[in-house]
Amino acid sequence: LSSLGSDSEVNGGPEERRVDKFGFIVGSRSAEGALEEVPLEVLRQRESKWLDMLNNWDKWMAKKHKKVSARLLSACSHSDVPLPRRLEEVPLEVLRQRESKWLDMLNNWDKWMAKKHKKIRLRCQKGIPPSLRGRAWQYLSGSKVKLEQNVGKFDELDVLPGEPKWLDVIERDLHRQFPFHEMFVSRGGHGQQDLFRVLKAYTLYRPEEGYCQAQAPIAAVLLMHMPAEQAFWCLVQICEKYLPGYYSEKLEAIQLDGQILFSLLHKVSPVAYKHLSKQKIDPILYMTEWFMCAFSRTLPWSSVLRVWDMFFWVKIIFRVGLVLLKHTLGSSDKLKSCQGQYETMERLRALSPKIMQETFLVQEVIELPVTERQIEREHLIQLKKWRETHGELQCKSPPRLHGAKAISEAEPPTRKALEPVPSIIVPPGPAPVPKARKSKEKNREKASGSPINGPGAEGNGAPGAARELLHPQSSPHHQSKESLCSRESEDTYL
Repeated sequence: LSSLGSDSEVNGGPEERRVDKFGFIVGSRSAEGALEEVPLEVLRQRESKWLDMLNNWDKWMAKKHKKVSARLLSACSHSDVPLPRRLEEVPLEVLRQRESKWLDMLNNWDKWMAKKHKKIRLRCQKGIPPSLRGRAWQYLSGSKVKLEQNVGKFDELDVLPGEPKWLDVIERDLHRQFPFHEMFVSRGGHGQQDLFRVLKAYTLYRPEEGYCQAQAPIAAVLLMHMPAEQAFWCLVQICEKYLPGYYSEKLEAIQLDGQILFSLLHKVSPVAYKHLSKQKIDPILYMTEWFMCAFSRTLPWSSVLRVWDMFFWVKIIFRVGLVLLKHTLGSSDKLKSCQGQYETMERLRALSPKIMQETFLVQEVIELPVTERQIEREHLIQLKKWRETHGELQCKSPPRLHGAKAISEAEPPTRKALEPVPSIIVPPGPAPVPKARKSKEKNREKASGSPINGPGAEGNGAPGAARELLHPQSSPHHQSKESLCSRESEDTYL
């Protein structure tokens, strides 16, 4: 594909860029999957710092946990860009059929979630059509409902100045997020501007959390698929419902999930578990970047998208982490080149492209025998151990919700169920009288010469009904300025 980069158009740059179907610049080192070589002197300095940190781990975690987080994020990835992107080409006819099915689901989302949520999960596993991916992520994450409940909130946050300490850090991180993608290639371009707006808004929305470096790639991936306001609310849902507590101080939630991952590994791959235990490698050293960035800086781009399609439905990040560990350290042959701690960490930082390939990885993740119930059971076990050794968690994050179904039930849409609106307003009055009874009453009226209901009958019904029909706006059915039918028909976006 050949296009004039949108940032180039904004900045007046004449150069034409060739980009692939994902928006990454063709011919760049990242597009070819080349890894940036770190100078030997810099590598030695990093090793020295890490040795000091590991030898005094408790002190570092107690007083300098933010520094630990920054070093983990920079060490777990050789670069801030994805590896080679190989996408299994889906035939056009199949893609159109999938689009049609997804359109039907999205236009009738509440019904599908109520009765056919397992079918939605299966379709997420097959992959969401690219043209509908951004819209589907908003429905799956519950961010669409969140936006409807907070209309105008993002605009309010957007115009506020923000906390200077967070703004400086955010600005320094902008150019590091997918620098070879056409949205973020230019400093000060529209992609970086939107990224700044979304991250700044989150620091104002959750001032107790502020900003964490791992939020930037999450927000960048969202911006590749949706406008800034929708990306903001999707980021909110990820931080609060899918990865609660991950971006708060002291990294308590990520440490806890690291222990959960390690315990599950004992069942999935005893060989890998035994090796990591023998080398005394703490899970936080290799899984921090995986989990906090939702694998957006680890996997090939086509695999990232497939993982995210499933991530919004079930708690998939544990499964992906277990598959990577199992196929990297899960046999004696693979461990021959990982005799020490350093060699093991290097292997985990430079994963084999074969195990990250889209088709292989997705199939392994789907077939891995690890359930949400097992994850939650292990969570309770590790939480009890944490309290025994560290005391209560200082970060009081909300409970984790396992995917779209749980979120939909926890946060149902605020709009009322669609009901037929009658074209003729029936005024309140006495209950309808059967015909047989009416004829008897008329005969009695003729015999007595006076109305059955007496003189007050007129005040009870007719004038009130006349007022209602003459002034329909006074009726509760007409108090809304827009009809329910029109609102429902416009309930689409993108």
